[in-house]
Amino acid sequence: MINFLTEYAGFWRRFAAFLLDMLWLTAILWPLLYLSYGGNFPEISDNLETTALLEQFEWRTFLINNVLPSLLIIWFWIKYAATPGKWFFDCKVVDAKSGKPICFKQAILRFFSYFISALPLGLGFLWIIWDKRKQGWHDKIAKTVVIIHDEATIPLHQLMEQAR
Repeated sequence: MINFLTEYAGFWRRFAAFLLDMLWLTAILWPLLYLSYGGNFPEISDNLETTALLEQFEWRTFLINNVLPSLLIIWFWIKYAATPGKWFFDCKVVDAKSGKPICFKQAILRFFSYFISALPLGLGFLWIIWDKRKQGWHDKIAKTVVIIHDEATIPLHQLMEQAR
């Protein structure tokens, strides 16, 4: 539940979590690319003809570099309310009103809103610095917040129930 004790994760904590996420994603994706191509990565020629570009488009690379990471990130948000980077920095992505885990629709909206946050020179991400609730544009669009998960803000009876 979002209340006066809720502490929102700031820009630098979230940026560090992002960097950690890039590390584990890279550790997963590079071996997949290597297994897929055996070390012989395809090169795109200088030919700008549309048909030639479509013929040369590497679907395996697109799926491994774009689709797989997207699905993993969305899955982590829905299943665990955080990516591994956010776990490490004790953060959770939650609904801005209720403080409950986000739904599938919010996760999809939040992910694709990253592009809106990135477009004007990353201003949507930098917005986290100035916002009262530390929300980036993608958070505002998806109605989410990133909070610091602190057991001290959880009522004692709820901690006792979790311990059982």
